[in-house]
Amino acid sequence: MRKSATFAVLAAAVALGGLAAPAAQADGYGDTEIKSVVVNGTGKVAVGTSAAKTFTVKVTASDDSGIKAADLYLDGPSYGFLQPTKKVSCVASNATTSTCTGTFTVDPDVDFFDNSPAGTWYVSAWVDANDGDYFTTDKAGSFAMQRYSKLTVNASPEPVKKGRTITVTGALTRANWETGAYAGYTNQSVKLQFRKKNSDTYTTLKTVTSASRGALKTTVTAKEDGYFRWNFAGTSTTPAVKAGGDFVDVQ
Repeated sequence: MRKSATFAVLAAAVALGGLAAPAAQADGYGDTEIKSVVVNGTGKVAVGTSAAKTFTVKVTASDDSGIKAADLYLDGPSYGFLQPTKKVSCVASNATTSTCTGTFTVDPDVDFFDNSPAGTWYVSAWVDANDGDYFTTDKAGSFAMQRYSKLTVNASPEPVKKGRTITVTGALTRANWETGAYAGYTNQSVKLQFRKKNSDTYTTLKTVTSASRGALKTTVTAKEDGYFRWNFAGTSTTPAVKAGGDFVDVQ
């Protein structure tokens, strides 16, 4: 009830233009500049249905007088917005350059009322130098806010006689932030892979498209002992995921 009511207010505000996103802009004075932006170490943040996710944003900036302080916040699609959970800290690597780190926490049960914030988010940064110079931009860097994904696999029968048919099933699901549950991710290409018993390498056997509720199903001929798994490459809103290998004893 809380999510539905809050989202209704947000939707109404958007319809009235109250939450319109500002045009991209940058401003500054002097020689202050941002060198790099790293979000969560990977440029991706995957969020499930209940547990809060904490991650860092590291902005490296420089000025001939050195960096004094910085402020950061994050903007995403729809109503997406996050502020640091504590003051941004800047650590100097030399006389002119510092890396400023902001810590952010996103709680899907509080911050997301539906799935519309999934996609590309931007880092807004304000950097102050020791001599009064500054630089600010609402697109210092970008990252992907993603709906956490899961992938299952089951290969049967087991054991199986050589030459017989093995049926491999599974399901590709991802977090639904509106319902607080995982839902099937349909119409997605997922690779079926096989690893021989004494090998460390998986090879792709075929590609299957996920059906209703993310269901996956195909058949292969039993040839030798080994492990079967599904491998999903991911999309802009959903991270890549691999199922754990399911061993089949071929007799």
